[in-house]
Amino acid sequence: MTAIQRLSHQARFDLLVFRRNPAATFFTVILPLIFLVIFTSIFGNETLDNGAKVATLYVPGILALAISSATAVNLAITMTTRRERGVLKRVRGTPIPPWVFVVAQAISAFVISVAMTVIIVVVGRILFDVSLFARGIPSLLITLLIGAMSFAAIGLALTAIIPSEDAAPAVTNAIMLPLYFISDVFIPSDQVPDWISTIAGIFPILHLSNALQESFDPFVEGTPFPWQHWLVIAAWGVGAAAVTLRFFRWTPRR
Repeated sequence: MTAIQRLSHQARFDLLVFRRNPAATFFTVILPLIFLVIFTSIFGNETLDNGAKVATLYVPGILALAISSATAVNLAITMTTRRERGVLKRVRGTPIPPWVFVVAQAISAFVISVAMTVIIVVVGRILFDVSLFARGIPSLLITLLIGAMSFAAIGLALTAIIPSEDAAPAVTNAIMLPLYFISDVFIPSDQVPDWISTIAGIFPILHLSNALQESFDPFVEGTPFPWQHWLVIAAWGVGAAAVTLRFFRWTPRR
């Protein structure tokens, strides 16, 4: 079996495991859709000057939530659970090369992110007349690729500081939830103090949300190219990959 075949097989298995995990499915697939409905119901869905609906402006933050949930949050919790239950230790005893197992996690996370983007855009289009202009699709695809891979690396790196299976959800949410509120996901960045926006700018979620906003912005002319945000996200991904290579554990801590 070639490396490509092994990657494909492992990625399909990880997607199957994700689909059969009710908690992961709810927080990654259902919850973002619930937020889209709530935001549109509370803040309205008026028509903008160029004919686009206001709901179009809510989608980037919802997508940032879905992507980070499908990648960083899901992998941090799942891989810690597998480590503490001895699954990763048994994987090391199989013919699967460790790099194939790890890269397959990122590939499956990217597939989930693309699927979530399609679901949110389609549901948003049907229910709230959300617009996705052709000029923003190339930028959206690049953002999905860089974002999914980088946040997958962040999720794997987070396992280094999570001591146990029980602590995984608490540690992960303690890190991610505050960032959602200051990173233009739930609250627009122009409605938070400048010093909070400065802090948020250090972390990748704000840049993921802003890069997605440029892809959906109905007022942008031409193809957006938010390379500043891509660079920050990619830098976090490279740093997280380095931490993963150095500190990732295959054996339980207990």
